[in-house]
Amino acid sequence: MFATIRKWARRIKSDIIVLWFARKHPDTPLLAKVVCVVAVVYALSPIDLIPDFIPILGYLDDVLLVPALIWLALRLLPPQVVLECRVQTEEWITKYARKPKSYIGGALVVLIWCGLAYLCWRWLAQ
Repeated sequence: MFATIRKWARRIKSDIIVLWFARKHPDTPLLAKVVCVVAVVYALSPIDLIPDFIPILGYLDDVLLVPALIWLALRLLPPQVVLECRVQTEEWITKYARKPKSYIGGALVVLIWCGLAYLCWRWLAQ
């Protein structure tokens, strides 16, 4: 059972990198690019919709939402794009043994969450 869970977790990590490369692929449709970006940003974001410290529900979004976003993004991508990005992912992992980094993407995630927090504060203050 633990081997299956470990394999599933590795597959999710690999698929996130596939989506990272697919978002820049010239043959990726616009809607698929948007879903890829949302999936990658949410998977890598340190802030979840449901905080992890809430028992059971905290990990529910990680177990259901992230795989659902990955599944949707992969279904929206053309098959040749998925194959090319999987090859690119394997090459990247073999060469660098780490996930790609984007400091601009990280700053964007922080700005989005700060903006959402501000909007929630304004809404609650009224």
